[in-house]
Amino acid sequence: MNWLLEPLQFSFIVRALVAAVIVGVVCSVLGTYVVLRGMAFFGDALAHTILPGVVIAFLLGWPLAVGALIFGVLTALGIGALTDRGLLKEDTAIGVVFAGLFALGVALLSASGNYTLDLAHFLFGNLLGVTVADLWTTAVLGAIVLLTIFLFYKEFLVISFDTILAVTLRLPTNFLRYLLLILIAVTIVVALQVVGIALMLAMFVTPAAAASLLTRRLPTMMGVSAFIGAFSGVAGLYASYYLNIASGPAVVLVATFIFILVFLFAPQRGVLRHAG
Repeated sequence: MNWLLEPLQFSFIVRALVAAVIVGVVCSVLGTYVVLRGMAFFGDALAHTILPGVVIAFLLGWPLAVGALIFGVLTALGIGALTDRGLLKEDTAIGVVFAGLFALGVALLSASGNYTLDLAHFLFGNLLGVTVADLWTTAVLGAIVLLTIFLFYKEFLVISFDTILAVTLRLPTNFLRYLLLILIAVTIVVALQVVGIALMLAMFVTPAAAASLLTRRLPTMMGVSAFIGAFSGVAGLYASYYLNIASGPAVVLVATFIFILVFLFAPQRGVLRHAG
């Protein structure tokens, strides 16, 4: 048990563990909608478009989450507006906005000096550097995301599986679509400190993809996905501590390893089970 308790003597490790669990749960629960609706590209693009906001906040001495949240929400609303009337396909609008804003972020960063170190920090996160203020921000934003999912669970379920039925039932599909985009933006801000911009998509997609191979029921899928996400955060942090590797990539590698195991050995859909 010593190996389990030894890291907990450091307060920054305890903060990192709490942050990893919150991020693992929030990203994984929302990630089930991202996987079901085929929005992985949007999540990846949105994660990269917050870079200018992060850099501007960094240069002004503001909390990084403030800049990321502003740019994340504006990007989500902008992409929604560009694709509203069908003038542009969604992937085209996402590609244009993603490339432009990411380039702007890199340009701002290169103009600020200390380019390589800062870019690595933003791209890959700094889980061990989570402060008490970061933890409160993560907890409050995560609670808002989970509460919103709880309140609109049935509506999100309908628009994820059958948009025609959603229109027939006269659900406010546009409002729900924008709300889901904004929730993704807020969740990206929640995960920024833990895995960084470059690896954020993994926390959205990988636990939810593994859970989708284990069950078809959405509530169960959310629960399994949240467990995989939280476990990946904790196991990744311990791996980072004992193997002396970067914490963000360690968390993602654990989640990826779990996905591979599920892909091979899932009771009903595992490749090896199916082959047998």
